Amino acid sequence: MKKIGIKITALAICLLFALSIPMGVVNAKAETSYTYNYDYWGEFTDSPDAYTPALCVTSSEILDENGEVGLDKVMRSPDGLTCWNDMIYVCDSGNNRILEMKLVEGPKLQLVRVIEEFKGNVEPLTFKNPTDVQISEEGFFYIADKDNGRILKLDPDLNYVCQFLKPNDASLDKDLEFRPSKIAIDTADRVYCVASGINKGLVKYEADTTFSGFIGATPATYNFWDWFWKHFATEAQKEKMLNFVPTEYDNLYMDKEGFIYVVTGKPSEEDIDSGAADVVRKLNLLGNDILVRNGNWGIIGDLYMGSGGNISGPSRFTDITCLDNDIYICLDKTRGRLFGYDDQGRCVFIFGGTGNMDGYFKKVAAIDHLGNNLIVLDSSDCAITVFMPTEQGKLIYQAIDQFDQGLYDDAELTWRQVLENDGNCDLAYIGIGRSLLRQKKYSESMEYFKLKHDAQNYSKAFKQYRKEWVEDNIVKIVIVLLILILVPFGIGKLKSIKHEIDTADIFQL
Repeated sequence: MKKIGIKITALAICLLFALSIPMGVVNAKAETSYTYNYDYWGEFTDSPDAYTPALCVTSSEILDENGEVGLDKVMRSPDGLTCWNDMIYVCDSGNNRILEMKLVEGPKLQLVRVIEEFKGNVEPLTFKNPTDVQISEEGFFYIADKDNGRILKLDPDLNYVCQFLKPNDASLDKDLEFRPSKIAIDTADRVYCVASGINKGLVKYEADTTFSGFIGATPATYNFWDWFWKHFATEAQKEKMLNFVPTEYDNLYMDKEGFIYVVTGKPSEEDIDSGAADVVRKLNLLGNDILVRNGNWGIIGDLYMGSGGNISGPSRFTDITCLDNDIYICLDKTRGRLFGYDDQGRCVFIFGGTGNMDGYFKKVAAIDHLGNNLIVLDSSDCAITVFMPTEQGKLIYQAIDQFDQGLYDDAELTWRQVLENDGNCDLAYIGIGRSLLRQKKYSESMEYFKLKHDAQNYSKAFKQYRKEWVEDNIVKIVIVLLILILVPFGIGKLKSIKHEIDTADIFQL
């Protein structure tokens, strides 16, 4: 009986303790976050979700216009994904076709048509392992027909227009098979291509299919000792040693202003540790890298490369997309995560992972966006996930848009709302500081920059604060300077006059 009484008492205490917890705490625990970031010291910090998975569909869940199953067969090894206007295009590579779909209310994915062949006077009229598709402003299709060794251009009615073939360049091996994998097009219909086995940068074609060169080759990297021993090695040993050649790109994306973001998913741990890793670049028309890197940490994905669940090593970016507000999102194929960075190279959010739940992946393949919604393709599950911004995400984007539009007062207030939801948000502190700086509240902005160790912006604010202080106190400064200069001069002059007077009296006597 005594034991039963103890158990009842303990149960009652637990019940009372549970009832005493405020409802807000219970709800906060239920709404667990899977988004995180890194602070100034590189410490892992949880943060409210910027995105939430609103839709995750497999092949059997893609519907037709009548609400019934739209695909006659499931996707197989899908590789490329592109969004254009309100349409989503997926390269169903294993089935040699392209799926045209539309995101409708629900949200749901509705199949519009299946593109398996085209019309024209070229052979073959079908695809073989298509890995990417892009659509021009006029609605022309550009398709990386990888195993057919060509890039096709089709009109909106799928009539053949022209094709882009292997570059006629003496520096390329004659036996090299041309296998274009990823493409981008600009407003002048020039084509930029990533091709397997070509590490000279992006292959560039003019609109008339003329090959016009390579742009944006990555700098060659090498190990000093390998370079040293190569000078003393035999010919047989040299053949076994690695050549010091530029790195091949994995993917590319052209933003609204015509700049090309490229990613290299092959960084070594040595390059990551030394800071030499250059896995994301932003190329101008000349192929020069103009990416801003003002963040506390390099644009390398995860800072820690611990192993677990047969996953190890650094983040390896397989695709990238850029929103209209210059937030660019990199897709990590190592751990299935999405890394968002702003135009200054500061990390905005990190979320995703490997797993079977909504918002997680088995093998990510591609990413693009519709507005601020993110669309991610999983090639292993043959699934498409649509992420939509949460209220916190919308506030962040709203603050960025307000700042870009010159609404600095509004941007400051919005960033303060972000800060109320996430007191660890470095971006909010810096955003408030930048807004105050544009409002000419230099002293206040310096405090926010100081809190987050933003030396660069702090220096800008301090320079303006010093200039303003000098302008406000110029009269006092001049008076003080005059006193410092004239008083010693006057005293010296008086002493000189007194000395002359005293000397004159002596001579008169």
